[in-house]
Amino acid sequence: MPELPEVEVVRAGLERHVLGATITRVDVLHPRPVRRDPRGPTGFAEALTGRRLVAARRRGKYLWLPLDNGDALLGHLGMSGQLLVQPADAPPERHLRVRFALSGSDEGRDLRFVDQRMFGGLSVSTGGAELPAEIAHIARDPLDPEFDDDLFVRRSRRRSAGVKRLLLDQGLISGVGNIYADEALWRARIHGDRPGDRLTGPQLRGLLEHARVVMSEALGQGGTSFDALYVNVNGESGYFDRSLHAYGREQEPCDRCGTPIRRIAFMNRSSYFCPSCQPAPRARRVVPPTVPLAD
Repeated sequence: MPELPEVEVVRAGLERHVLGATITRVDVLHPRPVRRDPRGPTGFAEALTGRRLVAARRRGKYLWLPLDNGDALLGHLGMSGQLLVQPADAPPERHLRVRFALSGSDEGRDLRFVDQRMFGGLSVSTGGAELPAEIAHIARDPLDPEFDDDLFVRRSRRRSAGVKRLLLDQGLISGVGNIYADEALWRARIHGDRPGDRLTGPQLRGLLEHARVVMSEALGQGGTSFDALYVNVNGESGYFDRSLHAYGREQEPCDRCGTPIRRIAFMNRSSYFCPSCQPAPRARRVVPPTVPLAD
């Protein structure tokens, strides 16, 4: 699934290539990608036709394109979604689901939503230009200038869940997915099962900084691509997978100590870590209740 750096690469590409353009036609080629829009495919197309794209924004893994009437085109790439800017006469992609014909600053181009697995989706958010109500509950991400480090630390230290679960909690911090959580934890030398309430403030602040660094580095390389499903708006893959230290490296030597990287099951996914650099937490000591002596 695309994570924050990959989605930010797409957002930046949209900002460069479609701002100022007007949507002249919308073709919904499969109803599933617009399933969350109560207007249905026809209403979805009608709500967007004739509207001008005025910005490109992101909250966590969600993208939205504010429109000139105060509404917004809201999207999530899901597992395999792609937003591509293509010449209008380019052949349709095999898994093309929605096509937006554009005029204006990018005369003769399409914005195309391509999604093989169709877990992603698009909808029109009424009045959502500034922040769609549908995603207002999602926390800011660590690359957001307004992200509150102190609040993250306080809330994390009050919870007994493992710190990797906290990193993936979109109500606490957004945009950090499985790949970058493993990479940040490896850099911080923290096991993902360490409970939040057993980490110090400096440890959590250090983990946040590692998350920022690893995601910024990934942004600089266009994101992480393990197959052809993640591409930017020009159809180009990212290269950060060549710089990963933990994720996807089961049995390869740790770049720090040489111990083979281990993989364990985690929330229907996998976690990768170094058992030497990131020792598993000790089990909490359970103190049995005191039984009063009989008279």
